[in-house]
Amino acid sequence: MAKITAVNISTVRGIIKTPIDEGKLVVNFGIEGDAHGGDWHRQISLLAQESIDKMTAMGVEGLDPGKFAENITTTGIELHTLPVGTKLKLGECLTELTQIGKKCHHHCEIYKRIGTCIMPHEGIFVKVLEGGIVKANDEIKVV
Repeated sequence: MAKITAVNISTVRGIIKTPIDEGKLVVNFGIEGDAHGGDWHRQISLLAQESIDKMTAMGVEGLDPGKFAENITTTGIELHTLPVGTKLKLGECLTELTQIGKKCHHHCEIYKRIGTCIMPHEGIFVKVLEGGIVKANDEIKVV
């Protein structure tokens, strides 16, 4: 079963995100209180724990949820293989995949340490179609 393992936010762009107990997804915005929220196509970022594990295998230690600035950390689903336009049910919320990967304008600390980062290749971005509350252990379903 695919599920959410962590919900993470930051109040400032460009820094790692901090796990929270639950997040409120707001239609056409993202996660309430997150600096990346807004009326645009990259409202929420998701990254699979399986992708994070690839970086751990390269020798990067301490990769807790939010270290790649992802809003939602997942397990049990290969996010980056889903096509743009896929609808994902995150707990009670409905989202739509709008982008896979992104160009990094200012490399993160992980990139600076080892010369690569997984988020630009395997992170995905969604917009919120139906809001509600999300939290760790909520199921993820491809609709």
